[in-house]
Amino acid sequence: MALVFLYGTLKRGQPNHRVLWDGAHGSAAFRARGRTLDPYPLVIAGEHNIPWLLHLPGSGRRVEGEVYTVDERMLRFLDDFESCPALYQRTVLRVQLLEEGAPGAEEPPAPTTVQCFVYSRATFPPEWAQLPHYDSYDSEGPHGLRYNPRENR
Repeated sequence: MALVFLYGTLKRGQPNHRVLWDGAHGSAAFRARGRTLDPYPLVIAGEHNIPWLLHLPGSGRRVEGEVYTVDERMLRFLDDFESCPALYQRTVLRVQLLEEGAPGAEEPPAPTTVQCFVYSRATFPPEWAQLPHYDSYDSEGPHGLRYNPRENR
């Protein structure tokens, strides 16, 4: 089993989330919401308005997403789905899990940090680094850059 940090169209409520629940691809279980420990540029780019996490640790923002536990079959499926390594590269980063405090608790629980795989972009057009950076992604967000799903291309 492996942990994967999802920040874009695979999150709950986003256009590609359904592929996580197709048992033919393997198994995936939501673990927690999370935020990258280090900042990264999360941009929306290209003709299909795809969210890309640029592999430039230390620049950008701490990105919010979701952490899933996946089996080896799902991990291989995600590699294929994300065109890894041609478009995205699967790398490791540290993620702070975001847990809500228990009702009535006086102090929130101590933050937990985990290492997760993430699909990021190591090579990209230089102008992408100058695009607006986001701390979270929603395909219907106020950015006005609506994602064009694969089935519509």
